[in-house]
Amino acid sequence: MTGITIEQVRKRAEADAKTYGYFLTPDAELLQGLLEGLRVNEERYGYASCPCRLASGNFDYDRDIICSCDYRDPDVAEFGACYCRLYVNKDVYEGKAELPSVPERRSLEKQARAFLTPATAKEEKHEAAAGEEKMIEIIPKIWYCKQCGYMVFRDDPPFICPICKAKKEFFAEVKTRIDFLG
Repeated sequence: MTGITIEQVRKRAEADAKTYGYFLTPDAELLQGLLEGLRVNEERYGYASCPCRLASGNFDYDRDIICSCDYRDPDVAEFGACYCRLYVNKDVYEGKAELPSVPERRSLEKQARAFLTPATAKEEKHEAAAGEEKMIEIIPKIWYCKQCGYMVFRDDPPFICPICKAKKEFFAEVKTRIDFLG
């Protein structure tokens, strides 16, 4: 138990919102629930996974949904709020636009990873060893932003570069080669 307080979570979210020109949701009850969810997830997993999505507990699988998630910027740009509606644009914050419903951008494949518990992962490895069923392993890639040089190690490039705000199309995969000498 790390003893993270709601106030610490709030300050971190407010600072992140301010840095990127966003606001926290004007719905006080929703805001309190989301901040509490972030606090609980940080204590549970050691990182603040999005409170509106099911996390796996595996940092590598959940990278894209650690708040502020990879989907926030495109969601706020398109809909005025992120998926869980923690972060909103100025119009929503000032009541000039309604708090929208935002569709899920996270792929079904990534969502399904949350259902792989350590026990089921061991069972799948055992079955694969027995030759019955092979477990699919996704190996993260290295991506770099062609605009600013930001690099990230993960399955897919971010929707928007956290440094220069370039779109996903500006990312390129870094091809690596490992030579084993025998």
